[in-house]
Amino acid sequence: MSQFMSQSMTREAALRIGLAARELDGANVTGLVKALAATLGLPLTETKLAGIAADDLREILAGNFADADCHVGFDQERLKRAVRLLWGEGVDGSDLPALDAYAEGDLPGSIRVACASNNGEKIDGHFGSCERFLVYQVAPGGSRLLAMRSTLEADHDEDRNAARAKLIADCQVVYVQSIGGPAAAKVVRAGAHPVKIADGAAARDVLARLQQTLIKPPPWLAKTMGVKAESLAKFAETVEE
Repeated sequence: MSQFMSQSMTREAALRIGLAARELDGANVTGLVKALAATLGLPLTETKLAGIAADDLREILAGNFADADCHVGFDQERLKRAVRLLWGEGVDGSDLPALDAYAEGDLPGSIRVACASNNGEKIDGHFGSCERFLVYQVAPGGSRLLAMRSTLEADHDEDRNAARAKLIADCQVVYVQSIGGPAAAKVVRAGAHPVKIADGAAARDVLARLQQTLIKPPPWLAKTMGVKAESLAKFAETVEE
């Protein structure tokens, strides 16, 4: 099961499915995985599970998986509790951080930053093997976590590094613990600037230092942002106010 899990679902998805099966009177976990996979497709990720509603789960369990012990004799409230577990609500053992509220334009002078991560809100992943990218909007006045993008689906692509680079193509900077030369070239072609944090670090600590840099960006950052180095001075005034 562990080898199947590593190829077919994220650790977080496996945790959520296991807890949902327990909520459903101990429904067979393998059967539930097969039922979900038939509807959502493989690999199963937390992003896919987040789109399930209680009625969807009822229909999934009422499909062709009765012989896999995925019974459907559950009331609506129990189905709702199982669905909330699939969403990640109240999941014991999850180390994923909560997303921050954000609307376009909330952070003037901001850039989008990806962090290669395996655990919690840490920069602790190699570009080519991290489980997910944490994506932040970062401005001199603050940072907000916008998304967590699983890399599992990208790893099924023929060119996994190109697929991973595509995942963060909307970011200007990507922090990684390590990255190889060919992969770095693909990241740059996608429009992001890779930065190594060899010893790893808490993402928010690294972003706090970046916030100060944004006030008066060095040439490499200004180039990545597509601005002149001095053109962000006006945002420093906003922060001071």
